[in-house]
This record gives sequence, C-alpha cells and structure tokens, in this order.
Amino acid sequence: MKKYMSLVLFAHSIFALPFAVIGFFLAVSTTAFHFEWKLFFLMLLCMVTARNAAMAFNRYLDRDVDALNPRTAIRDIPAGKISPSAALIFTVVNCVVFVLATYFINPMCLLLSPIALFVVLFYSYMKRISPLCHFVLGLGLGLAPVGAYLAVTGQFDLVPIWYGLAVLTWVSGFDIIYALQDEEFDRAHKLQSIPANFGAKRALRISEVLHLLSFIFVLLPSIFIEVGFFYYIGVAFYGALLIYQHRIVSATDLSRVDRAFMTTNGIASVVFACFYLLDVLSGHWMV
Repeated sequence: MKKYMSLVLFAHSIFALPFAVIGFFLAVSTTAFHFEWKLFFLMLLCMVTARNAAMAFNRYLDRDVDALNPRTAIRDIPAGKISPSAALIFTVVNCVVFVLATYFINPMCLLLSPIALFVVLFYSYMKRISPLCHFVLGLGLGLAPVGAYLAVTGQFDLVPIWYGLAVLTWVSGFDIIYALQDEEFDRAHKLQSIPANFGAKRALRISEVLHLLSFIFVLLPSIFIEVGFFYYIGVAFYGALLIYQHRIVSATDLSRVDRAFMTTNGIASVVFACFYLLDVLSGHWMV
C-alpha cells in the first residue's frame, strides 16, 4: 500500500479535496438537503479513487519518458518499485470503485461518472498533443466542487461552477509553474507544455493571469450566496498565497518551485476551505 501511495503521490490530494468539501457543505448549507455521513464518505471515496486512477494512469503512460528525464527517473515505475502492469491494474480497480461509489450516491452522479473518468484520464495524453494539457489537468480537479455538490443535490448550480472555475484556473496556473522545471526536456522530446512552447517568462505571465482569474472566481460566490467575515478572510489568505508563489519563482530561479507547487498551494486550499467552513458554522451559530 505504501508503494501505491507513493505511485499516486497521495499527499497531493490536498489540492482538490478541500474544494470538494466546500462543494459538499455548500449544498448542505444553501439547500434543503441535510448532512449525511454516508454520503460524505462516498464523496470522499469518489475523490480519492478518481485521483488515484488519474495519477496511476499518468505514471503508466509516462513511464518511458520519465525514465529519460533525470528529474523523474526516480519515480516508482522507471525505478522498478512498481511494474507497469501493476500500475494499470491499480488504475482499473480505482475506476471500478469510483463508478460503484457513484451508483450508491445518485443517478446523476452515476450517469456522469464515465465523463468524469474520461477527463481525468485524458490528461495523460494531452502533453503529447497540446500545450493546453495544463487546462485539462485543471478541469479534472475543477470537477471536485461541482461533483461534491451534485452528490448532495443531484443537480447543477452556478455557485459550485464558480468554485470549479477557481480550481481550474488555480491548478492550471501552478501546473505551468511546475512545468518550468522540464522546459528544455519537453522541447527536446517534442512534449507539449506552455513553458516549452512560449518560454519561461511568458509562461509565468500566463500563470499570473490564471491565478488572478482564480482569485476572482473564489470571490464571485459572495454575490450569489450569503457569506460573512470568515469567508473574506479566507479569500484574502488565498489571494496572498497565490501572490507569494509568484514572488518566490522567476524565469531565472526555479530553486523554490517545489515550495511554490506543493507547500504554498496545499496551504492555500486547506486554509480557504477552513475559513469557508468557519463561515458556514458561524452562520448556524448566529441562527
């Protein structure tokens, strides 16, 4: 199990999972539906299995490329820790569990489950096709708050879509920063990424625009739902951490990319979700 958790970088679940929790409690706090532990567990199971499938399939498909790249040659498949066939079986098992979990949630989630899996798995092919690969990754994670809202209500609404767009632009932006490390490698091996196609400076400008949009998207829900003081504190922290990661990374200094990618973004999503939940709870206390 430890090997498989390493294969899928389980700690990276911290990116989208807090937004899934936001989507779930958004539905509970703004509709007539009530909190259910069973439903909450099933939602988390869907999040974990979909991401496991996506990461394992990505590692399986990229195994030959990863072996050529000094930065990624230590990953589990090229390093011989997990066989390609085992990674593929792990992918299939997680896909099956994901679909089964949606069956026990509601018919809408079951109906949309193949589309969700297609999006998260198709990302693995995009780097061979288009520099828009960052946006496909962002879309896959951006399904988290929308899917969690659907798990509770079985219907779409505008506010969870704003959160989905916030995740899409946020993840796309920081994935561009992460891809700066492989700019020369990607260009030499004809792999598609925004840094490889536009260069580091332009890539960072694109990332900045995407993160500005993400900040706007987390602010927009306040127009459509009632929010309080804690929500705006969370938005402020989120924006500050987006700015911070652009302050510590430049086109000529990539030494702190890991801090910008994992630490800063992980904190941003968790802190924002915590303040969102505090805001929801404070509203109930006042009632």
